[in-house]
Amino acid sequence: MSGKRPDAPPLLSLTGIGKTYANGIVALSGIDASIREGGFVSLVGPSGCGKSTLLRIIAGLIEADTGTLSWPASGTRPADIGFVFQDATLMPWARASDNVYLPLKLKGISWKQAEPRVMDALQRVGLADFANAYPRELSGGMRMRVSIARALVTEPPLLLMDEPFAALDEFTRGKLDDDLLALWQAQRFTTVFVTHSIYESVYLSERVLVMGARPGRILADIEISEPFPRGHTFRESPRYIEICAQVSAALREGAAI
Repeated sequence: MSGKRPDAPPLLSLTGIGKTYANGIVALSGIDASIREGGFVSLVGPSGCGKSTLLRIIAGLIEADTGTLSWPASGTRPADIGFVFQDATLMPWARASDNVYLPLKLKGISWKQAEPRVMDALQRVGLADFANAYPRELSGGMRMRVSIARALVTEPPLLLMDEPFAALDEFTRGKLDDDLLALWQAQRFTTVFVTHSIYESVYLSERVLVMGARPGRILADIEISEPFPRGHTFRESPRYIEICAQVSAALREGAAI
């Protein structure tokens, strides 16, 4: 399934992005990439390669030391960017609905105005029946669904996800991968997804950016042209195994440099 026209300007362009921390560690160096509007891109690489740092630069949470980050499609960074962290980071004292409501509350939107949007967001992640549940009453996968609903309740054009499913069991992780793809297909928000898993990156993405460490850099930009929706047929196909091997080889080559 296709999103915006191939010749449309990218939502985001990164040119020569570099970041060095105060302790002298060069987290990123010479990062060049463009991400099209409505696309799904994964960043995969070893620990310490700067995946999370790059995500935070895109979000505007930290600044790059060198290079430029531009938004050709809109001219400026979107006012709303959804961000899902590895931990669900929910308020333990608040019900699921109140956790999802938080971004709208911070915008000054009343609960009466926000309630339909909150319930719709919970419905989209399959948790409408758990709106009044507290985080302690939810499984790990359900808590992450609440976190995703909270990130999407403002209908952001860009969703950034920092290893959101890493702590979950394989079955739950696979289910959430499928649910995320269904949401992405329905809403076409641009997604940048950080993962350590080669298999997850290939299954989810239109493109995989393979990163190497010290300094953090992009080793390969691998396009995955297989159609959506995907499922067990793709996971079990020779083509899937072939692309996973290609990503793995890029990581090995980077480690040998």
